[in-house]
Amino acid sequence: MASCATACLVPAGAAAAPSTRLAVGARAVSGGTWGTAREVPGTAALNAGGQAQVGSVSCASAGNCTAAGSYTDSSGHTQAFVVSQVRGTWGTADEVPGTATLNTGGNAVINSLSCGSAGNCSAAGSYTDSSLRTQAFAISQVGGTWGTAEEVPGSATLEGAGGGAAIDSVSCASPGNCSAGGYYETKTATEHPLVVSQVHGTWGKAHAIPVGVGHAAAVTSVSCASAGNCSAGGYYDFPGLQAFVISQVHSTWGTAKVVPRPGTGTGGYALVTSVSCASAGNCSGAGSYTDSSLHTQAFVVSQAGGTWGTAEEVPGTATLNNGGNDAINSLSCGSAGNCSAAGSYTDSSGRTQAFAVSQVGGTWGTTEEVPGTAALNTGGNAAVSGVSCPSASNCSAGGTYQDRSGHQQAFVVSQVNGKWGTAEEVPGTAALNTGGNAGIGPVSCTAAGNCSASGSYTDRSGHLQAFIVNQT
Repeated sequence: MASCATACLVPAGAAAAPSTRLAVGARAVSGGTWGTAREVPGTAALNAGGQAQVGSVSCASAGNCTAAGSYTDSSGHTQAFVVSQVRGTWGTADEVPGTATLNTGGNAVINSLSCGSAGNCSAAGSYTDSSLRTQAFAISQVGGTWGTAEEVPGSATLEGAGGGAAIDSVSCASPGNCSAGGYYETKTATEHPLVVSQVHGTWGKAHAIPVGVGHAAAVTSVSCASAGNCSAGGYYDFPGLQAFVISQVHSTWGTAKVVPRPGTGTGGYALVTSVSCASAGNCSGAGSYTDSSLHTQAFVVSQAGGTWGTAEEVPGTATLNNGGNDAINSLSCGSAGNCSAAGSYTDSSGRTQAFAVSQVGGTWGTTEEVPGTAALNTGGNAAVSGVSCPSASNCSAGGTYQDRSGHQQAFVVSQVNGKWGTAEEVPGTAALNTGGNAGIGPVSCTAAGNCSASGSYTDRSGHLQAFIVNQT
């Protein structure tokens, strides 16, 4: 089972009652308890420039997770870090090995991380070279030890002279067997989507995905159910911004498939923001599109037996999204046809609200405002940014809300046996977030109630710091 993370919004009092049905074969479980958030160990020494955050986290088993993010050094350059949790204890963050050599332009970030087993992970992102071009890199951890970052093989050939590249998403089905996606840019500043795979620990050459003829295209999300069997989604330009999905079967990538916008309106754009595969050929995707009124709406689309179905507007969002700005930021599937997605919408008062929606037995239920966020979100700016489902109908999620003082705070919430509990402020962030700007990004769970989440906060000096919090 693979999961992924990304964020979106819904109006108070408008949501329908959540479904409490259990997926076939589900058993009663109890939710975990969130511990106290803490600054990521070691980032205080690294983050002399005061801009640290965690961009990705992946847990292979309970208490064994790895996180990655970025910080600014004393010269104001952005650098990438990794940090691992072993048997429940977080180690010390380190600069990603090899990026000091690559990142001569001073802007390195890890955008995505995935662990095939405890201590065996792959991460990828981008850096800037001496010509200030953005380049794609990947790095792997084997037996708890990180290797050396390398430019993604073949990406330089794709981009040609004067271009650039970046990896936005990576997923590992087993140790050393991963797939990733992102984009490359030619010297004419035209972006094209790319995919690249790692087999038995070795990264192959990046390949272009032929879609569209416009100036903007990228793979935004990748999920692998087993080695060499993955699905990905993204967008391409012309005519207009269009959403696409593409699948890898037995290590071979197929042809990109356009995801038509729901309804009959022409709209303005569409893109896939998140993909999750529970088993080979059984995945779900989610994203956003603009309708004929140019309002932003959320959609979901499912793949069963290797065939992608038709995208549909997320049920219930037509009632909630009176403000016309709806999006899904994260999606995760606990088993085939049993997924949860979450994000944000704007209500009739123009306030941003957090929502969640679940798929049971292949059918999407009705969207609901995340329980408890109406009480927390007095400032009117809430969204879910990450969700992870280790089993059907059992998930944890995190996001942000704005309190009555206008400060951004982080929240977490869990779904147990198909029912979402009440959102709560992340324990410990009240003490950390003295600067008033906290939020959770990615969430990763290995079992119901056993998760790690990460994000950032601002301290009293206004510096952005990275935090981690565990659920047990």
